[in-house]
Amino acid sequence: MLDTATPPASSFVEGDDAAAAAAKAAAHAALKLEKRLVRQVAQAIGDFGLIEDGDKVMVCVSGGKDSYGMLDVLRMLQQRNGHRFELIAVNLDQKQPGFPAHVLPEYLTQVGVPFHIETQDTYSVVKEHIPEGKTMCSLCSRLRRGILYRVADELGATKIALGHHRDDMLQTFFLNMFFGGKLKGMPPKVQSDRGDHLIIRPLAYVAEDDLTRWAEHRQFPIIPCTLCGSQENLQRKQIGQMLRDWQQLYPGRIENMAVALRNLVPSHFMDPRQFDFKALVPNGVQDADGDKAFDAEEFPAQAVGMLGGLPLMPR
Repeated sequence: MLDTATPPASSFVEGDDAAAAAAKAAAHAALKLEKRLVRQVAQAIGDFGLIEDGDKVMVCVSGGKDSYGMLDVLRMLQQRNGHRFELIAVNLDQKQPGFPAHVLPEYLTQVGVPFHIETQDTYSVVKEHIPEGKTMCSLCSRLRRGILYRVADELGATKIALGHHRDDMLQTFFLNMFFGGKLKGMPPKVQSDRGDHLIIRPLAYVAEDDLTRWAEHRQFPIIPCTLCGSQENLQRKQIGQMLRDWQQLYPGRIENMAVALRNLVPSHFMDPRQFDFKALVPNGVQDADGDKAFDAEEFPAQAVGMLGGLPLMPR
């Protein structure tokens, strides 16, 4: 027989207390996340000169978590800095089947951001020219870039902001190394191929996991991509999974790799275009980098003892 008696009042109080504590903890976590995102984007802007007073920044918004998060944080910084730069959100409607064209205009109107929707049927062009099962990213991105550069000219934008984050930059580095045979990353600020536009990446220091949590907290109306997002065998997806596996096995590895992208030592690579090896001669000046292959190398006591009378270079 079911016990239908009314629970004691104390149980309701305990339940309310638990709910209140959970809500307070969630609010505290969201505030910490907001502060971290704002700090990291502000640091990237300062470190690389991404946005200056008087800029009109064209924020490319796809409907994904990254571009929503970028726009959100840039709005916070704009408000805190007295609106010394302009923002205009731009979405390229590529006429993908089932694309909910109403979502972004409704959201951008609601948050009060000026916006422009550019409609171009690049979806049909990509489908026509790329065989089934082949990667569509190269042609799609080339078409998209050309359209966005034109729109930036028409809007008088001085900067084009893209939503690539720290993890995207690491993936690009490994893609170029594994499949392109070069050490090349994704810079936080770069000229367009023709040299007539500046592309910036304000999320250069931001982790993808933080953007995912922020999107959940803000409840952005996410729009899935039926072009890039539907391709399962992308090299970028393979690299992304490799990085996630590394992070799971060795926590902190992604953070270390991200820091490494900002600490280059040209004399310790093998590219004579970046360092004049032929002109290198002993000059009697101590070199902080020296001939160590790994800066953190340590010698166990027994190994040092085995060296006997051999000279040991000072650390």
